Amino acid sequence: MAGVLSGLRHIYLTIYNWTLFFGWFQVFYLAVKTLKESGHEHVYDAVEKPLLLTQTAAILEIFHGLVGLVRSPVSATLPQIGSRLYVTWGILWSFPELQSHILVSSLVISWSVTEIIRYSFFGTKEAFGSAPSWLLWLRYSTFLLLYPSGITSEVGLIYSALPYIKESGKYCLRMPNKWNYSFDYYYAALVVLGIYVPGNPHMYGYMLGQRKKALSKSKKE
Repeated sequence: MAGVLSGLRHIYLTIYNWTLFFGWFQVFYLAVKTLKESGHEHVYDAVEKPLLLTQTAAILEIFHGLVGLVRSPVSATLPQIGSRLYVTWGILWSFPELQSHILVSSLVISWSVTEIIRYSFFGTKEAFGSAPSWLLWLRYSTFLLLYPSGITSEVGLIYSALPYIKESGKYCLRMPNKWNYSFDYYYAALVVLGIYVPGNPHMYGYMLGQRKKALSKSKKE
């Protein structure tokens, strides 16, 4: 029975990882193609559907960690996916004024290259039991550049959205109401920006530690 469950786990994770690989590859291809042919102003329109679908599907990774399908700690997965979903839905999708911003291009290219490498690495590992050393190196090295560029794009887009958030009043809950509760999306965005500052150096340090551990282990094998 344990062998059957293990086999089903490998099949599911192989399908999951390669499905999201192709989703992010589509995002990358459309972003680069549109950037070259039409300019950065049209990149979001080109990638919107696969971006929303593929990034939202990553919610499953929180579930994977919770039930023990993968060893990744939920404490590391949750903030990464949560911040991505916030930028994807709470900023770009919610405020069309940002969709032609030049940082959208750097954002989706940084995200997509990172995820193409990550999902191909784990997809190969689940399907064949191991991944080639060059793919391992890419998995644990490209973030050195792509993580800062992605985070810079995220922070820049959230900051650029602040005037539109404040002016529109979208997602705000004003008093009086039957819940006797108020919520201001503008101040929530400021809180998110405040969390980014101390949170991301910590995450970057965590990833550096994971890189050292993974590459050291591969040299011994």
